[in-house]
Amino acid sequence: MRALFLTHTAAPSGAELAMARLVGALRDVEVTVVFTEDGPMAERMQACGVETAVVRGRFNSRAMTIEGRTIRRLFVGFWGLIRLGWAVGNVARQAGSSILIAESTKALVMGFMAARRARIPLVWQVHDRISDEYFGRPLATLLRLLGWAMSDGYIANSRSTLDTLITWRRRWLIAYPGTKIEATVDRPDQRPPEKAVVAMVGRLTRWKGQDVFLRALADVAVLPAEVYLVGGTHFDEEPFREEVRRLATHLDLPVTFTGHVDDPVRYMRHADILVHCSVLAEPFGQVVVEGMNAGCAVIATRPGGTTEIVQHGVNGLLVEAGDRAQLTGALDYLIRNRDVRQRLSVAARLRARRFDLADSARDVTEFLTSLLAASRRGQASRA
Repeated sequence: MRALFLTHTAAPSGAELAMARLVGALRDVEVTVVFTEDGPMAERMQACGVETAVVRGRFNSRAMTIEGRTIRRLFVGFWGLIRLGWAVGNVARQAGSSILIAESTKALVMGFMAARRARIPLVWQVHDRISDEYFGRPLATLLRLLGWAMSDGYIANSRSTLDTLITWRRRWLIAYPGTKIEATVDRPDQRPPEKAVVAMVGRLTRWKGQDVFLRALADVAVLPAEVYLVGGTHFDEEPFREEVRRLATHLDLPVTFTGHVDDPVRYMRHADILVHCSVLAEPFGQVVVEGMNAGCAVIATRPGGTTEIVQHGVNGLLVEAGDRAQLTGALDYLIRNRDVRQRLSVAARLRARRFDLADSARDVTEFLTSLLAASRRGQASRA
């Protein structure tokens, strides 16, 4: 089997990083990755020896995103995506691809045209919840219909994500974004309250809730000694980054902004507490698993895929998304209770094993093989 993975961006955001990990872990599958722009992820794939192509084109980059909530924005970019998909189809044919995996809503539209031209099945790997709160009701409804009509199957990153799709007469797989599980982790013991270190890892964007986190932290009884906001900005999010910087200064918090880092795990291993603070339902929550694997005591927001990771009170704490008072209470509780942090840290590392990258790669390979075989049987019966 030769699989072509198609993504519209080469920025190191969550979906692209998950794809890169999966591609690197696949066995018995020849892979080509196609980007529609140059950037860090294209360079990373090439450096890892993965066959990589860049097919440039012009389209509305804000269509089909949380910022592009109108049908008009969708169709402004639609035809550009279709034309670009025709060019991707050429790459698929030249590479001898037998199946195409689209990594985003934009890639789905491009992939539909590319897969038809190459006469291969199309799988939509869904990294975002196709929900009204994220896209707005008109776009979410249209995207669900497009996903069902254009793809032959789905790979969803959580049950929460799958539940936002139309699965009638479609093959599907829930494949959690895998993490490389390490047998041992070199990290300091949980520190006393006044020396505690807290980290939040994620792209600096409003729906990730960095502003909520800082306001909640300002109300705790014992401030931690160090706070790290780990993550950069993409997609014109620099104004929010500056807003959060001003907020940290105004609240007089001991915050270090790291910007984008290639290996955020080293900050997680340094931290006592990892906070996930999305104000919308998270599709999955890769950093939550990574933080648990690194031995952090984790606080995460619900609803969404995080509820499939964290068992409240057993291996982490869950609070309601956007509830600043609940978040302050959870932070207070963990900062002041070193023994609780230690217990949650041990349990978190055990829980993280459920999300081993090797298991996810095996499941995806079996799913793609099964879908490809079914597609070939269907083609043979129609011949």
